[in-house]
Amino acid sequence: MTENERADGPRSREERRRNAVRLLESETDVWVATADAGGVPTLMPLTFLWDGEAVWLSTRPENPTGANLAASGMVRLCLGQTRDVVHIEGSATAFTAEELPDGVGDAFAAKDGWDPRKDQDRYDFYRVGLEQLRAWGTVPELKGRLLMKAGRWLV
Repeated sequence: MTENERADGPRSREERRRNAVRLLESETDVWVATADAGGVPTLMPLTFLWDGEAVWLSTRPENPTGANLAASGMVRLCLGQTRDVVHIEGSATAFTAEELPDGVGDAFAAKDGWDPRKDQDRYDFYRVGLEQLRAWGTVPELKGRLLMKAGRWLV
């Protein structure tokens, strides 16, 4: 039995929000889905930083993910297991290392020990503002899985 397959039924929306925030605070990597102008998708795991309001990513600007983020700003992120999913839709804003707001680069580097600013290749940063967040486990949790809409928590 998984964590969300409990004898007392599906988790409440409040429990799922707490779990989503816990994953944003504790996970090291997130699945990042983007598409190019022709609709060709790209799915990559990237290290991330959650600052309490937005997700920060870093990748080389010439990589498909970086190019797609800079061109359209549209992104989907997924955390968790297949039976405990946090699915985020957001919009990204690109920053060079020199343009980062104070503290972001240091916090990003401290999270897992990798500092993109010190790599010999150029890495840009992308601030993903959360627009929608859904969280669910198995079928009983599909109802009410939308926990954030238009950047605002619904629970």
